Amino acid sequence: MSSIFELSPRCMELRKKLIDFVENDCLPAEEIYENQVGTGDKRWTTTPAIMEELKAKAKSLGLWNLFLNKSYPEGPGLTNLEYATLCEITGRCPRVAPEALNCSAPDTGNMEVFAKYGTPEQKQKYLVPLMNGEIRSAFAMTEIAVASSDATNIETRIERVGDHYIINGHKWWISGAGDPRCKVYLVMGKSDPDNESKYRQQSIVIVPSDTPGVEVVRPMTVFGYDDAPEGHCEVKFTNVKIPVSNIIAGEGRGFEVIQGRLGPGRIHHCMRAIGMAERALDLMITRVTDPSRRTFGRVLARHGTVAADVAKIRIEVNAARLMVLAAADKIDKTNAKGALRDIAMAKVMVPQVLQRALDLAIQAHGAAGLSQDFPLARLYAGARTLRIADGPDEVHIQQLARYELMRGDEIREKNKAIKARHDQIVDNGSKL
Repeated sequence: MSSIFELSPRCMELRKKLIDFVENDCLPAEEIYENQVGTGDKRWTTTPAIMEELKAKAKSLGLWNLFLNKSYPEGPGLTNLEYATLCEITGRCPRVAPEALNCSAPDTGNMEVFAKYGTPEQKQKYLVPLMNGEIRSAFAMTEIAVASSDATNIETRIERVGDHYIINGHKWWISGAGDPRCKVYLVMGKSDPDNESKYRQQSIVIVPSDTPGVEVVRPMTVFGYDDAPEGHCEVKFTNVKIPVSNIIAGEGRGFEVIQGRLGPGRIHHCMRAIGMAERALDLMITRVTDPSRRTFGRVLARHGTVAADVAKIRIEVNAARLMVLAAADKIDKTNAKGALRDIAMAKVMVPQVLQRALDLAIQAHGAAGLSQDFPLARLYAGARTLRIADGPDEVHIQQLARYELMRGDEIREKNKAIKARHDQIVDNGSKL
């Protein structure tokens, strides 16, 4: 990797620390974390105690808030490329490691919004405690009544009345809303539904979670997993009243804000997915080389189809990693908008690679792969979700196709020039 992408000595040192932290602290604590998640009435009111221990250790090791790139003075000064290589390591333990480093969604995207667009007062009130790991947050965009993959469909209303906004809307799949530590929502809605530009109708506002009219209706489940204590919740906003000072960036800038937020966030998801795929491959290799598990007189790895599956996963994971790192590098050299094509390709390819890797790993484990005895089923639920979250595959494919098809005239002109040069060479007696 270092022969293709340059990583600073500091990043290499952080990688070394992080690998040790994930392998010797996070992964061993994974089962303990799950056992400490509350049950019954306490499921959404308590948080695993071991997480606070892990966070304290991560802070002491300098493995804290690594996601906020070097363009922000509040961050540790890494590039998007450098953080991408670290993010992969946390993906090997996705329920524990990202939060232990204060690098888990949706907080990372929300902190970046506050860092980039927040006023000094907003930063002091929300960014500081978020970066200290004292509170958590949620981002409320997806709605129950409309196809939210097209964000222009969003119906939540943000109406100005004097010095306040009144918010009414019905959201769902709001990650983090179930967490008792969630103290603030960033809510997207329409503040100017009659604006001629459908991309200037939306705004994003800050809503403290204890504001009257905010109702967490229920946690949603993904293939039966509720991802407590954070959850993915259905949330209603009914006549929620906030001061106009709670606007992010200004009225009508909602699309601008979410595009800046989602670009790096998609890369973070993809790199964690690479880490998940690596873990799936490790589990598969462990299973198929186990000498105690033999079919038809041979260990599983000696069967051609199984060995071929291992090789195919390795090829696809390596290719996917390079695609994501190239996208992260492009963000560093241009910006998220300049890297839209690269981000779209990665966002489509990586979750599909992860899903295939997990599917084959589950198959190699037989019925055990579907059970609670291995992390594969839960990882698969997350992998399948990624093909919808932060924009479904179809949206990114459509966007990518549009970029490619725009090159039609350029390609035709190039071919004309080649043909003209060919004719010129022929007229010159087939000599250059």
